[in-house]
Amino acid sequence: MILKDFLVSSGTNESLTELILFLSAQAQDVKNGFFSTCMKTQACEQTRNTFGEEQMALDKFADGVFVSGLKKSRLVHYIATEEQEQIIKIDNPKNDFGVVIDPLDGSSLIDVNLCIGSIIGIYPGHVLEKGAKMVAALYFLYGPLTILALTTGKGVHEFVLDGTGEFVLKEQDIKIPEGKIYAPGALRKDYLPAHARWIEHLEQAGYKIRFSGCFVADVHQILHKGGVFTYPGFKGKEKGKLRLLYEANPMGKIIHEAGGAISNGRMDILDITPEAIDQVTPIYVGGKKEIRLIEKFMTEA
Repeated sequence: MILKDFLVSSGTNESLTELILFLSAQAQDVKNGFFSTCMKTQACEQTRNTFGEEQMALDKFADGVFVSGLKKSRLVHYIATEEQEQIIKIDNPKNDFGVVIDPLDGSSLIDVNLCIGSIIGIYPGHVLEKGAKMVAALYFLYGPLTILALTTGKGVHEFVLDGTGEFVLKEQDIKIPEGKIYAPGALRKDYLPAHARWIEHLEQAGYKIRFSGCFVADVHQILHKGGVFTYPGFKGKEKGKLRLLYEANPMGKIIHEAGGAISNGRMDILDITPEAIDQVTPIYVGGKKEIRLIEKFMTEA
């Protein structure tokens, strides 16, 4: 079953269906532009984004694809992306949706040709709302296959891009299994005490490290194999590193709908009202067992 037929058959709102299909086409434009963009520029060519982080030529290219397309379509009212300094407001929008986008996650892996992705969250209105209010969340994983993982609040479903340019249903109603994989960000020497104890507990229980440096790829593996991803608060960045709006909320929504959980170590991230578009947060996302354990260690700290 192709993506359009699945959305219609599952009773997805017509306007939301149109937006999801449009975003799926934009993601294909992003992927199709990888080769030409890489060939025209040096793989290591870098500038700085609004957060002061290095960005590759492909970061800017992907951002341009999503932003320009959404502006022209007028399918949304608000756009916030990791590469933009402010929320973009669309005049005379067709719908009141707000979208948050990490146009290209894992861009540091571009020059070695490893998996990268795009992350998108869709709100019924403004984007500075709790993640729990999202009406849909999705990510694209650009790997050996181009994968779309999607939730509209009715489970998590996975599609694969076929040779005709259609996203075809690969797996329906995915549930995160029990597993012993952990993907830990930050340096061990900078771990805070409660987090360090939690990591030690996982290792003693036989968890194996699987960390690529691409949030989408690592969480995708957790979704299918179980376990937990973390990029905690650490010495010098006690408030965390990953963005609440563009990374934590959409990926957390997907894992939550798959029967997992997401936390900042003390509470459900989806219950946090963002104060700014650049807000960061510690992240623990994966199986409920692992999330309960870190919250127990944090409470005891």
